[in-house]
Amino acid sequence: MISIIRLILLCAVALGFGGGAHAQQSPIERGDYLVNNIGACGNCHTPREKGMPDLSKRFAGGFQTFSEPWFVTKGSNITSDPETGIGRWSVDDLKRALTEGVRPNGVPLAPIMPFPFFKVLTAGDLDAMVAYLRSVPAIRNEVQPPVYKAAPPKEEVPGAARAMTEEELRDPVKRGFYLASLAHCMACHSRRSENEPPDFKNAWGAGGRIFRGGYGESTAANISGHKTKGLGAWSDADIRRALTDGVSRDGRKLKPPMLDYVGYYKTWTDADMTALIAWMRSIPPIE
Repeated sequence: MISIIRLILLCAVALGFGGGAHAQQSPIERGDYLVNNIGACGNCHTPREKGMPDLSKRFAGGFQTFSEPWFVTKGSNITSDPETGIGRWSVDDLKRALTEGVRPNGVPLAPIMPFPFFKVLTAGDLDAMVAYLRSVPAIRNEVQPPVYKAAPPKEEVPGAARAMTEEELRDPVKRGFYLASLAHCMACHSRRSENEPPDFKNAWGAGGRIFRGGYGESTAANISGHKTKGLGAWSDADIRRALTDGVSRDGRKLKPPMLDYVGYYKTWTDADMTALIAWMRSIPPIE
């Protein structure tokens, strides 16, 4: 009897869907995981030194300038500095920015900030992210304000129009979608060009956007279930290897910007990575 009870308890912990696995974490610990591991927020909000994130200035402002037809902006300072960061923002200010894309003064955030995806945040996870962000040490660093050239397009993410519930996260595919939303995968993989907004209706997972840098060119992959153009012929192990090792099914090393995210995927829990792959398997084939 003792062994059976122990087995049941171990299974409950291993599943960890909804509140189970992270119920023992403090809000700041949970927020740390969501911000630094799942959301990879530092990838845009942290300066770099010789191509690597400068963790001594974590979240003090990004290195990259995003120039699109609608705006020119950089990742802002999201430390608790009251002058150059978010130190004067209230809890409600932060929640509104994360899920609605609006600053305390009413000025919208450029949609390079993935707030349309963050609408799915459970109430507990939203609280946790805010708690963690408010705990980040202050670093004074002035970041250039955004320049708006035109009203940015408003794109609703299918399935992400509302906060999900802990009960929904018990379903592996729904949990995978939740995690993919926080990781804003479709911001790149449902976009054909930087001159076009993402097309979540007709290009869900189809990829195609070209990125250019010191590495040359790379193209956002088709991650739909298409057998030849997508991941339909890939095994779960193939997908996991690409995400956590940065190696494609044919042995090619991935290029940035996808390669930049491999370091984050490596830190996901096994249960979260399994759920992400389950969701990827559910994406319908698209040319």
